[in-house]
Amino acid sequence: MIEINNTENCLKGKTILVTGAGAGIGKSAAIHFSKFGAEVILLGKTTAKLEATYDEIVKLGYPEPAIIPLDLNGATKQNYLDMANTIKDTFGKLDGVLHNASSLGTIMPFEQMSEEMVDEIFKVNLTSQFKMTQALLPILKLAKTASVLFTSSGVGRKGKAFWGAYSISKFATEGMMQVLADEYDNTQIRFNSINPGATATKMRRIAFPAEEQAKLTQPDDIMPIYIHLMSDNSLNINGQALNAQ
Repeated sequence: MIEINNTENCLKGKTILVTGAGAGIGKSAAIHFSKFGAEVILLGKTTAKLEATYDEIVKLGYPEPAIIPLDLNGATKQNYLDMANTIKDTFGKLDGVLHNASSLGTIMPFEQMSEEMVDEIFKVNLTSQFKMTQALLPILKLAKTASVLFTSSGVGRKGKAFWGAYSISKFATEGMMQVLADEYDNTQIRFNSINPGATATKMRRIAFPAEEQAKLTQPDDIMPIYIHLMSDNSLNINGQALNAQ
């Protein structure tokens, strides 16, 4: 069990990139990272949603965030390299990344999954995170300490019938985290994964349409562990598959 003690401004001076920052867990994480002092970079494919997150952060009086509109399904290696250069030029370094954006696809039998759906899920959930992390590593190395957090799932740790490509992509995400954690062990960069658990998000609503969202844990409720893992209070945590609930 991780002991969490998030003190005021424990993220002050840090620059943190959050993918899927327009809604759900990504939006909540961006707001909470800002609340604890971080300058946040909001990344997502829908500019209007990113602007809504931006407006909320500014309205609350937290550090002004930056916005990067990017569709992970179509982004190229050059897009990520350009993004990394822009972050370096603007902030000088990068202290954290929350890989939160994911594609669910359709829950269906394995033999019915289309190649197109599988390709899209792998692009968003895996390939984009590989390309983005590779492009960002040089500026993560410029930070005194850095934390990269991958978003996993219960079905990324134990396969479940009909969850197909999404489940497989999350197993691969766990593998990527472990490889990076081992490669960068005893350096200033740490890599971990987190399973949010059953949380009231649009993706959860699509996966379980009959579920009562009001009875689920809200994104804001799971934020303490996200803040902890981005802060220097978690310097000794690397290569761990963690649960938010």
